[in-house]
Amino acid sequence: MKYPNVLFDLDGTLTDPREGITRSIQYGLSKMAIDEPDLTKLEHFIGPPLLQAFMEFYSFSEAQAWEAVGFYRERFSVTGLYENQVFDGVTPLLEELVGQGRQLFIATSKPQIYAHKIAQHFDFAKYFKVIYGSELDGTRTNKVELIAHLMTEEGLDPAQTLMIGDRKHDLIGASQNGLDSAAVGYGFGSAEELSSHNPTYHFETLAQLHQAFKR
Repeated sequence: MKYPNVLFDLDGTLTDPREGITRSIQYGLSKMAIDEPDLTKLEHFIGPPLLQAFMEFYSFSEAQAWEAVGFYRERFSVTGLYENQVFDGVTPLLEELVGQGRQLFIATSKPQIYAHKIAQHFDFAKYFKVIYGSELDGTRTNKVELIAHLMTEEGLDPAQTLMIGDRKHDLIGASQNGLDSAAVGYGFGSAEELSSHNPTYHFETLAQLHQAFKR
């Protein structure tokens, strides 16, 4: 794959944030008088914008959803963002892409302030030209808007840019901005979710993704 510009989603693509996000969602729900002891039932919160997820999955009003997001952040900003791990193989992949002269960016619906802290804490910020995320007020949580903003700010050519992600939001964001996309199967999106949005490429493993950049 010859794309000189590569955009990466964060959660489920570069890192496995399962523990930090689900425990913080659990905490937020408990503050809303909802008890959910099974963390696996909260994994569908990984990827989508949290405000919309609380409204969709728990039928919260927008005001209730913002309250739940606030409680989530109480825990996530202190503890949850470090309950995370970089997927095996990510560092060699990023090193190779930078060595090939490509420009790398992160495009995540996670608030930019948290994305920066995670990338710095786990020592992969150095591979990225810029890390783009949403604002705490919800601005640019939508991947279509986020990628459009990134492309404009960086002056990138869509035909020369690839978006890599593990959820439908990444693929929709790429498609609506004229970018090719690579779906990865090791994250949190099901095979059905990813295939239904017609990614340009579909890699089940990180090793397969890495190998594709060598060709």
